Amino acid sequence: MNDYDAILSTPVGLIGICTEGDAVTQVDLNLSSTAERRAGSRVGAMTVDFLQRYFETGRWSADTHLKPSGTAFQQRVWSRLLAIPTGDVVTYGELADQLKSSARAVGQACRRNPTPIVVPCHRVVAASGLGGFAGATAGAMSDIKRWLLHHEGIEL
Repeated sequence: MNDYDAILSTPVGLIGICTEGDAVTQVDLNLSSTAERRAGSRVGAMTVDFLQRYFETGRWSADTHLKPSGTAFQQRVWSRLLAIPTGDVVTYGELADQLKSSARAVGQACRRNPTPIVVPCHRVVAASGLGGFAGATAGAMSDIKRWLLHHEGIEL
């Protein structure tokens, strides 16, 4: 089990936030834990505030310092995800073209995104529909992706 700096109750379930120093390292969705936990650090509190605003308004404006662990390619993908505006989506193929890569590689980088919502991998969709989310194409994680997109005004 991760040592969460904060656990936040949201419309998509409990979200755990891990921090290291002044950076967010991980955001876990769909926790089975039953209790919220107040942030123990400044960056944890800032991330909780961001997520609360996001869930209230659907607007995205994270300025949280991130320190996700991943390969150089994953870091490039995650950086591109930060540039996708609220209410917009791109396909795995479109993002792959921008990065001179393959849609499958982009999908795998999205799947391994350690800070979902803050790094909005839910805004990457398949050419023919929703696509996957956190490695799932059905069930709770797929429902979360659909909810997040709907919350931002996107219907697929």
